[in-house]
This record gives sequence, structure tokens and C-alpha cells, in this order.
Amino acid sequence: MSVLVTGGAGYIGSHMVLELCDAGERVVVIDNLSTGYRWAVAPDAKLVVGDAGDSDLVKATIKAHDVTAIIHFAGSIVVPDSVADPLGYYENNTVKSRNLMAAAVACGVPHFIFSSTAAVYGNPKENPVSESALPAPMSPYGSSKLMTEIMLSDTANAHPFRFVALRYFNVAGADPKGRSGQSTPNATHLIKVACETALGKRGQMEVFGTDYPTQDGTCVRDYIHVTDLARAHLSALDYLRKSGTSDIFNCGYSRGFSVHEVIAAVKRVSGVDFKVLLSPRRAGDPAAIVAASRKIRETLGWKPIHDDLDTIVAQALAWEAGVDQLKAAS
Repeated sequence: MSVLVTGGAGYIGSHMVLELCDAGERVVVIDNLSTGYRWAVAPDAKLVVGDAGDSDLVKATIKAHDVTAIIHFAGSIVVPDSVADPLGYYENNTVKSRNLMAAAVACGVPHFIFSSTAAVYGNPKENPVSESALPAPMSPYGSSKLMTEIMLSDTANAHPFRFVALRYFNVAGADPKGRSGQSTPNATHLIKVACETALGKRGQMEVFGTDYPTQDGTCVRDYIHVTDLARAHLSALDYLRKSGTSDIFNCGYSRGFSVHEVIAAVKRVSGVDFKVLLSPRRAGDPAAIVAASRKIRETLGWKPIHDDLDTIVAQALAWEAGVDQLKAAS
């Protein structure tokens, strides 16, 4: 038996593969390497280069490796890009997820874990926002993920197929052992961008919007360490294997930080006072979104261990400082 990880050469997917391998699981990865890297895949995992939306490839991989669970990360994730290219996002995130589900059903794979997003909530009326809140995505990215959640639910009602959808809040940091980190080309994640600026890889960075109804006018987000997030998937896999019913869970710490607070943390940890420009709002950005995380803690028994902004920043900085050498060596 093995676990198939789509997008396992990317940022979050590579950390998932590490956690699975560390737990003694057999792992096979499908990744087209459009934003991922061969070197990011743990050496104990099998890499199949291809598209997770290619049903024939997925079916062949499932059969060849006796896949009994799929963890689906492959997709596009940049909110402003989704506003500019909605059809591309619906193709990559929704249509290809449908193809992947169809292959899973055809091959009798019973367990499916999906990387969803807090963007399905849009600009919530209350924070922390719980899983029972009415979805109201503000971008095609959020809509594309919500559509996939709906497909998962309908599929689970029609077939012997159970799923967990994990709604991520803002993922950051790097593997504490230094084996992987955020390496996506032209990444837009705040902590990644701030770390690059602190290390001189960027001459300056921008803050998009300073007039939001928050404590300092900048957006507020719940930042979750990537390793804690990967371990939430392990908990979800265990839950499904123990006959847990299909469900949706938030993945966050239930505490938010503003953009200015995050930048201050990066300056504090790095010791560098880098240049920050103040720019207008971007389309699709809610003012504040923080996770209610009681459900995942109680139902899946998830216990985060890296809930500290300075720790997240320090590990992100350490990874960013060494990633160029790693890329060159590979």
C-alpha cells in the first residue's frame, strides 16, 4: 500500500512527503515540476513526472504502486493571478481535481485528502471564522477550491469514497531540519517576500493596502507553520483509515498578525531594517481572516508545536539563506 501525493515537489507537498516518509509510509509523488523541484522530493519517495489531471497517468500510478490514499496539493494558489486569469484557475484547480477524483473512484481508492483554503470564506463577518460559516469567496482562487469541496462531497455521497478537506490559512516557515522550504519561483507569500528582502534578494517589498478596518490598517492573517500543517494531514489520514466520516477542517492557530506585525518580526529576527513601500489594495484580499481551530484539535487530535511567529520567521530565514546553494548543488 502507498500514499499518492500530487504536487509533492512543491512547498507544502514536499513537507507532506517528508512527514509521510518519516512515519514509515510508502509514498509516490505526481508533479509536473512547473513550480516544484526534483530535489525537493524526499529520496525515499518515488517521483512520477506528469500532470495530476491526467487520468490515464493517475490510474496507471495507482495500480503500479497499490495506492490506497491520495493527498492532493497540485494547483495554482496566487489570488491576484486568479483574478487576472479565472479560466486558468478553474482549469488547473477544479477541472483537474475532478479528473483526479474520477481516477480515484475508478480505481477504488477510498481515502482522499484535499488542500483547500481559507479563501473560501472571503471576508468573514466574524473572526475567528469556523467551518460552519457561509462560504463567500472573493476570488476565482477561492471559488475554484470551493467547487472542488462540493465535488468531493457529492462524490462521497455516490461512491465508497471518503474525504477530508483542510482549509489552510497562511502557510509559512520551513522544515525544522532544513530539508525543505518555500522555493516557489516568484512566490507572493508575505513571510517569504520579507525574508528575501531582508537577505538582499529584493531591493524592497510592498504592503498592499493600509486602510483596512484592522488595528493598523493592514491585512490580518493567521500564520501556520508548514510542518504543523503537514502533520494535520497525517492526522486526517489516520482519521480516515479509522473509518472517520468525510469532513472539512480549518488549519490555523486561531491568532492573527497584521502585515506590519509580520514585517516587524522579520526585521527583528534578521536584524535588518529593509525598505518597505506602501501600495494600494490588491483585488481579492479580505481585511482579516483568522481560523477557529477547535474542531480539528478535538476531532483529529491535532496538536501544533510550532505556534510562534518568530520561530516561523527564523526557520524561513534560515531556509532562504541556504536555498540558492541547494539549487546549485542539485
